[in-house]
Amino acid sequence: MHPVPPDKALILFDGYCHLCSRSVQLILKFDHQKQFLFAPLSGEITTETKHRFAIPETIDSIILVENDQFYIQSEAALKIASRLGGLFKLILVARILPRSWRDYLYDQIAANRFHWFGRRSNCMLPNPEDADRFL
Repeated sequence: MHPVPPDKALILFDGYCHLCSRSVQLILKFDHQKQFLFAPLSGEITTETKHRFAIPETIDSIILVENDQFYIQSEAALKIASRLGGLFKLILVARILPRSWRDYLYDQIAANRFHWFGRRSNCMLPNPEDADRFL
């Protein structure tokens, strides 16, 4: 398995989902410290990571791995926003909601992401200048 350095976090994302791919592009744009690495859910890194952390195979939405822990659903999104800082920290106001509510909303978006935002015919490929951030 490719180890994630302690100062980095790994984002596992659906490379076929337009919403997910756009989210990755947004993170790349504002991650000035280059603290995030990326891997598609359909790849070998995700298979190894799910096995290592005993993440259920049914999880098909964003997974964040940092400091030998994993986060899914709304908690992953909020932790990413927190690490990005700046205006992204405004999203953290969602923490006032119970996690079950946040995750319900997240699940509704995730369940409809292909219908609402479309599906790519092939997995997102990084720009050459960002290629080193994809595992």
